[in-house]
Amino acid sequence: MKITVVGAGAVGASCAEYIAIKNFVSEVILLDIKEGFAEGKAMDLMQTASLNNFDTNIIGSTNDYSKTANSDICVITSGIPRKPGMSREELIGINAGIVKTVSSNLLQHSPDTILIVVSNPMDSMTYLVHKTTTLPKNRIIGMGGALDSARFKYRLAEALDAPVKEVDGMVIGGHSDKGMVPLISKATRNGEKVSDLLSAERLDQVKQDTKVGGATLTGLLGTSAWYAPGAAVSSLTQAIICDEKKTFPCSSYLNGEFGINDICIGVPVVLGKNGIEEIVEINLDQSDMDHLKESAEGVRKTNKLLNI
Repeated sequence: MKITVVGAGAVGASCAEYIAIKNFVSEVILLDIKEGFAEGKAMDLMQTASLNNFDTNIIGSTNDYSKTANSDICVITSGIPRKPGMSREELIGINAGIVKTVSSNLLQHSPDTILIVVSNPMDSMTYLVHKTTTLPKNRIIGMGGALDSARFKYRLAEALDAPVKEVDGMVIGGHSDKGMVPLISKATRNGEKVSDLLSAERLDQVKQDTKVGGATLTGLLGTSAWYAPGAAVSSLTQAIICDEKKTFPCSSYLNGEFGINDICIGVPVVLGKNGIEEIVEINLDQSDMDHLKESAEGVRKTNKLLNI
């Protein structure tokens, strides 16, 4: 099995590293437009193989899409990252052109691939791929919700002073500071609702910290985060390659689900060998449903800037 990661920057290299370490594919292609950059990253990663005990072969390439031929999954991380003070939406002009070109080039060599979009603004970039390619909707996935949910669980565990593995929670909605919908009502620790364990004030703080999770890291790092995005991508790709039928919140094209049409936004989906095997219409209370629809309107406004 073969996975291509386009963009060998911090996020792309992190994707390649976590995928390789998990040993569920034979080959990872790392592609970048900067001469020698992907080759160097691939070589550096391969020199960890004996130390990290993986057999995955990582191959770097400078803009040679023929190396990506017959990829089972292609991950698009390319584009400019956020800087402190920038919103994800401010990236749309430059990144739209990049994502459109990259997806077209990938599909020339892997017409039946599954595309995972990481580039920001992620929901709009996922929508762009839907509108400018011929791939069926189950084979186009936006990564954001899986990352946002990991950040939500981190903040919940922090508030509960509990191990993260004991906490479960999900974020749906748009992958933006204002658009995320952390589902406090469904979050649990060992099956017990967190709303029974934490005060309303503390839960509201968890929600707000989750929604600005990316901006917080951008302020600290001076650029977008990369470890958690890479781990999120590796989890999605593993679920697909290994046909795990595992549920993640991902940006998916909706056609009536949750009462929303013609938009890509984060909702729970089952991932397996065909990509999105099912969109799971979980029951939402009225407040969460209202927030999801409000988030969808925000994504629509950003989509209008795509001019497609």
